[in-house]
Amino acid sequence: MTKHPLDWQELAGRVLGGHRITSAEALSVLEADDTCLPDLLAAAFRVRRHHFGLDVQLHYLENAKSGLCAEDCSYCSQSAVSQAPIERFRLKSPEQLLRGAHQAASNQARTYCIVASGRGPDDGELSRVADAVRQIKEDTDLQICCCLGLLNPDQARTLKQAGVDRINHNLNTSRAFYDDICSTHTYQERIDTLRACRNEGLELCCGLIVGMGETCQDVVDVSEELQELGVESIPVNFLTPIEGTPLQDSSQLTPGYCLKVLALFRLAHPTTEIRIAGGREVHLRSLQPLGLFAANSLFVSDYLTTPGQPVGEDIGMIEDLGFRIVTHVATSPEPIAS
Repeated sequence: MTKHPLDWQELAGRVLGGHRITSAEALSVLEADDTCLPDLLAAAFRVRRHHFGLDVQLHYLENAKSGLCAEDCSYCSQSAVSQAPIERFRLKSPEQLLRGAHQAASNQARTYCIVASGRGPDDGELSRVADAVRQIKEDTDLQICCCLGLLNPDQARTLKQAGVDRINHNLNTSRAFYDDICSTHTYQERIDTLRACRNEGLELCCGLIVGMGETCQDVVDVSEELQELGVESIPVNFLTPIEGTPLQDSSQLTPGYCLKVLALFRLAHPTTEIRIAGGREVHLRSLQPLGLFAANSLFVSDYLTTPGQPVGEDIGMIEDLGFRIVTHVATSPEPIAS
């Protein structure tokens, strides 16, 4: 790491004035010496507080279908190339998904995230998810996000009509590095799914995984791609090396670097919901609270096949910071240009 002469508060001021940070500025954030962290986080918090105050949104993941996947994503414990000893089951029933939604609501979550493994849903799976969403919307005021793999316009339309608010479909990494982590579907197929969902009026939740062997430039590149897509929410995942996956020995992240990634995404996406996602307990460790000076959202409870810390600890952390748990008002997104 090397120190950089950037004045972080001056950069934050320019961001608040409408400046879009350059690639060089973004790299300076990631490559800054850890001794810069207090000033960098203060700058990120200035931007975060301006747009989001002290608000924190909670998201609750529901592992709706586990394993049974033919894709070869090298980071994933559910992929065809994984030997991880995980639970495998077909798509849960609408009744099971509804129970999960009630659990999410009891944990003060604003968004209930229905996640299913696989390349994409078949007609029966899509119908079951749609049925569940309609019932959840009747019973709760939860925002619904679905992560179901690759989707075509008709499938996106069905989900929108059922009441789904947002689709999660992560880019995971840069276009240049993508082929190193997956060969069974392409980066462009992910972009096509996002465009199909946007054009049906769905909000987009789209993020990345840090720690897979990518360079700092890769992280900057995916940030810039997300700027072009204009997504509403960015989950920042930190790779949890799961034994039995091809990347089980890959992650060498430090708490300081993870905080710099979060600061970068706040400065690069000042008005976007930035969520600290999978791996935060493993990699931020005792510095977890500092992540909320840049991010304004958290996943709570478990992360599909890996456990998270108890929800009560997350709520306590938020309250100890003087922050508050709030709901989110959905916006009407504009179509993505082809």
